[in-house]
Amino acid sequence: MAMTEDAAEPQSDLPRDRLLRLQDFDLSIDRLDARLRDLRSGDDLRRARAELADAQARLSDAKLSVDEVEREQRRLEHDVDSIQRKIEAEERRLFDGSVANARELQSIRAEVDNLRRRRSRMEDELIERMEQREELEGRVGPAEAAVAEAAARVAELEETSARDVVDIERALAERSTERASILPEIDPEVIDLYEDLRRQKKVIGAAALIDGVCQACHQKLSAVYVSKLRASTGIRRCEYCRRILVLG
Repeated sequence: MAMTEDAAEPQSDLPRDRLLRLQDFDLSIDRLDARLRDLRSGDDLRRARAELADAQARLSDAKLSVDEVEREQRRLEHDVDSIQRKIEAEERRLFDGSVANARELQSIRAEVDNLRRRRSRMEDELIERMEQREELEGRVGPAEAAVAEAAARVAELEETSARDVVDIERALAERSTERASILPEIDPEVIDLYEDLRRQKKVIGAAALIDGVCQACHQKLSAVYVSKLRASTGIRRCEYCRRILVLG
């Protein structure tokens, strides 16, 4: 690509450290501004409180499930015990001689067999409920730990948010002062171009050229173009992304 496109741009040799330092200051200021907006909006704290509410809801659901299965387990235990008592009562009638009629004895035996089958089914169901309860109880501990962790996060944010705002405001003031201190050392037209590029190019207006590679778009420039850049005394720009290049 020919260099004639930049012929009308301000002619200025760019001090490597100053323009890249300006870019570093601006990126730092951008990050601090974004963090400050988050803190002032309370987004972090709202997210933390929402996570705490979700964790508490999961813990509540886990405990309710355990309680429900526990009630069902107690009901089955009561029913099994009740059937066992009926079996024992019928077996006493069967063997104590109080019933002599053969047909009635046959009926009692059939009833005992039926009760034993019902008891067996209930015992199987009871075992299932006991296993289910054990599995559900295993969820309660992790859910309690998640609630504790989320609650600690909320408490930490509530305590530190105000302090963080002060610290970030102080850091912003320092970066802005440092930025302002180097602006007089850079050609105003270069700064105008740099600011325009920052608006167009995702906040990166200038980058170093290292081993022929633009550190902004990471494209390797042709050897011919790099030679022209080094021979130029004007503003050097990447042949791909058109950002300002600072040569080493």
